[in-house]
Amino acid sequence: VQLQASGGGLVEAGGSLRLSCTASLSIASISDMGWYRQDPGKQRELVASVSHVGRTNVVDSVKGRFTISRDNGKNTIVLQMMNLKPEDTSVYYCNVQTPFKLNYWGQGTQVTVSS
Repeated sequence: VQLQASGGGLVEAGGSLRLSCTASLSIASISDMGWYRQDPGKQRELVASVSHVGRTNVVDSVKGRFTISRDNGKNTIVLQMMNLKPEDTSVYYCNVQTPFKLNYWGQGTQVTVSS
């Protein structure tokens, strides 16, 4: 499975960005998908996920500001980020976890929030 992520960039605090990730294979429609982020020297951490049946999970630090959604027909997930804060600055990675628990990662996209 190949993942193509888009979006990201530089935004001022309080602004919004939209990250999109499209999987190359339809297996994504029966897989859990999500977004992670990783800072230099730190472990990659979950930001938000959506199961193959549409159940969403958003971590507390971004709850109320970030929403995740998916379009199985397009093998795509979208992370809508609002009211961004400088601490949201990171490299964001798209993830697919198949029913066989295999993990695939996108190439990473930089999000920078200036204060």
